[in-house]
Amino acid sequence: MNSKVRVRFAPSPTGPLHIGGVRTALYNYLFAKQNNGDFLLRIEDTDQTRFVPGAEEYIIESFKWLGLNFDEGVGVGGEYGPYKQSERKSIYKDYALLLVEKGKAYYAFDSAEELAEKRSEAEKNKTTFQYDCNTRQGLKNSLSLSKEETQRLIEEGEPFVIRFKFEQNEQIEFDDLIRGHISVNSSLLDDKVLYKSDGMPTYHLANIVDDHLMKISHVIRGEEWLPSCPLHVSLYRAFEWEAPLFAHLPLILKPDGKGKLSKRDGDRLGFPVFPLEWHDSKTNEISSGYRESGYLPEAVVNMLALLGWNDGTEQELFSLQELVEKFSIERISKHGAKFDMEKAKWFNHQYLQKLSNNSLAQGYQKELEAKGYEVSFDFVEKVVELVKERCSFAKELWQNSDYFFERPTQYEEKALKKRWKEGTSQRMNDIVAELNKIEDDALWGEKAEAFLMEYIPKNELNMGQIMNSIRLAIVGDTKGVNMVEIFKLLGKKESLERIQIASEKINL
Repeated sequence: MNSKVRVRFAPSPTGPLHIGGVRTALYNYLFAKQNNGDFLLRIEDTDQTRFVPGAEEYIIESFKWLGLNFDEGVGVGGEYGPYKQSERKSIYKDYALLLVEKGKAYYAFDSAEELAEKRSEAEKNKTTFQYDCNTRQGLKNSLSLSKEETQRLIEEGEPFVIRFKFEQNEQIEFDDLIRGHISVNSSLLDDKVLYKSDGMPTYHLANIVDDHLMKISHVIRGEEWLPSCPLHVSLYRAFEWEAPLFAHLPLILKPDGKGKLSKRDGDRLGFPVFPLEWHDSKTNEISSGYRESGYLPEAVVNMLALLGWNDGTEQELFSLQELVEKFSIERISKHGAKFDMEKAKWFNHQYLQKLSNNSLAQGYQKELEAKGYEVSFDFVEKVVELVKERCSFAKELWQNSDYFFERPTQYEEKALKKRWKEGTSQRMNDIVAELNKIEDDALWGEKAEAFLMEYIPKNELNMGQIMNSIRLAIVGDTKGVNMVEIFKLLGKKESLERIQIASEKINL
């Protein structure tokens, strides 16, 4: 086998990139980097009927955002290109014909209508039709026809496909790095089409030829490809090429664990299943993306890495470099991993806390300016420092700190009923009068809190009731950071004016 580790991520440009595909690419990336190998991007666009404009660009942009860089491939280049299968079209026919020459494949002239009739007959008999070693002699192909008849049909331009020829009753055996030893009887397998009548190869042929020519050492892909692996192994053997090592990854499951995670699950439960927002040009439907939903790329990478793999410890937060160092195929689970939306938010919360107050404040100040607030950067940075622990996303900064930038215009109803009783307005006026006597300086906030801690018990008042009434007056709700921090940032004049306004408005 090729001594250098070379892996590839080979998506089809048929729509947005599912996070299951992102995880597959991530595991390939980690394995390549750990082994000083190469990570390739190949676009498998042999099925032109399913091609979606913009999908290829979307795939490339997704990995740029995630910070997973390709060493070779579409958009990067390299010595084994081109890396787009539609640009390699001329290569595949010769390999298909080589298999026919070797007696490992054959021409099949059956029309779509003839095959549909066979399937219909089988359904009536409550069986399933399969084009295989048991049925092919009764069908229209170069194994059932004479050499002369086959040649005549080809010369007359009769449409044909080239199918792989599985021998009868052979055990196809191979090892999977995750699943272990696998053995399948050839008589159970259908003779897959390798080369289509439109002159394009199927995925099976193009995939094998390209992996061989690009010197791919390991094929790490989703378990949905496991049923195709006996064919792929057989193709390598038919060509007399050394096969790469295979590893088939477990599925990412719905949150309830019942089946593969789909776009519909995201729509239904309100979370993204794509890295970036996707605009469907046919339906005008917009699907949410992790980037646009406010997730940090490092958080998404960390979250996906642990969906199906762990390093055997309790550690959950890994930088990309740590993942490269600790990743191992041996520790990938055979079983599907349930997607957990709350855990995804938790990861984002952790990574948001790692961001500097300065960098968060830069983005937040732009948001505040768009809302019409002109405040100093120093003030915004102090606000961010106080509230970021309460946020899982940068977009939550406003809902956790709006009271620093605007006075409340109304008061939360439940809190009002609970915290503002008869006589509270007068009590607040008395407190304002006392707080006004404190000198307005840098320590006003601390002095105001110290006064209240002494004043409330001295006057035999309820600490929670009074402090929450003050908070309600200043914030408009009983939420918010420590009261002394609010006093410090808003200052004496603004804090006391808000309490006075509340006393006049509520007037109980």
